[in-house]
Amino acid sequence: MSAINRQFLLARRPEGRLRESDFDYREAPVPAPGPGEVLTRTLYLSIDPANRAWMFPDPTYRPPIEPGEVMAGFTLNEVVDSRDARFRPGDLVECDGGWQDQAVLPGDALYKLEPRKPLSHWMSVLGVTGKTAYFGMLEVGRVRAGETVLVSAAAGAVGSFAGQIAKLHGCRVIGIAGGPEKCRWLTEELGFDAAIDYQSGELSERLAACCPEGVDVYFDNVGGAVFQAALFRMKTHGRIVCCGCVSILDTETPPPRLLGVPGLLPIRRLRLEGFIVMDFYGRRRQAEQALAGWVAEGRLKVREDIIDGLENAPRALMGLLHGANIGKRMIRVAPEPSVRG
Repeated sequence: MSAINRQFLLARRPEGRLRESDFDYREAPVPAPGPGEVLTRTLYLSIDPANRAWMFPDPTYRPPIEPGEVMAGFTLNEVVDSRDARFRPGDLVECDGGWQDQAVLPGDALYKLEPRKPLSHWMSVLGVTGKTAYFGMLEVGRVRAGETVLVSAAAGAVGSFAGQIAKLHGCRVIGIAGGPEKCRWLTEELGFDAAIDYQSGELSERLAACCPEGVDVYFDNVGGAVFQAALFRMKTHGRIVCCGCVSILDTETPPPRLLGVPGLLPIRRLRLEGFIVMDFYGRRRQAEQALAGWVAEGRLKVREDIIDGLENAPRALMGLLHGANIGKRMIRVAPEPSVRG
């Protein structure tokens, strides 16, 4: 293990679209754990739209990243040295380790994982991504067999799992994605009933053709114009799950004001609810067991977009924010260790 800890820091708050110059690269000494702390090395770094949201000056569900701080990010780590009796070298943990090779964190900030192959599944289907889709669709959306479900950013990490989970529960599922390749993947590989390429234009007309009787549940990862179009297709007593808003996170021009809000909400008696996956973490073992079971049975397909090298993290995030990925994007920071039983 290197004695140098590579890190990316937030250099400045981005103005408009994110640029590589908004990050600073630094090499620092490897930190040592104090009492109750654990030294970990990063194996995989999750690349998420939330990374961009944390750069704004206002807090989200966590404090904003300040210029000069290590970029925050969810990671899969291996314990190297521990001053907490609950952890020992070689343990696998999920944590907010950030954009760096090695991190010292308090033991209470670590979530111990069972060893399983591939380890990358702990960053995708079994990690924050899969759990977000699971609880968002089943607990917030409360999908029922026979309903029509619409998912935006459906070829992305959360959207691809959310749509498949709705299919597993007997729903008719339509995905919105950017480009014919992504749309073909949704219908031909994941089993979506239809897919709409928002880049082809006429989104409202395409939605009307695919959902002539309306939408029962809309799982929104995008916000903006896509949310606007979906809102006007909702059935009476429909449910809108607000998971993300990637379309408005990294732009030079703010989106126009939404029409129909709040007017359509009482008229159609819609329920619009946002959520954070951590709200359900008391039951995350339940989600892991269900998701792992569906994968083992071949009923839930996993596609991972793995990019090698911590040095590629800034470009990976910039690409993700503008639709460069299919499936779950992550950075492989270090080779996987031998998994012990």
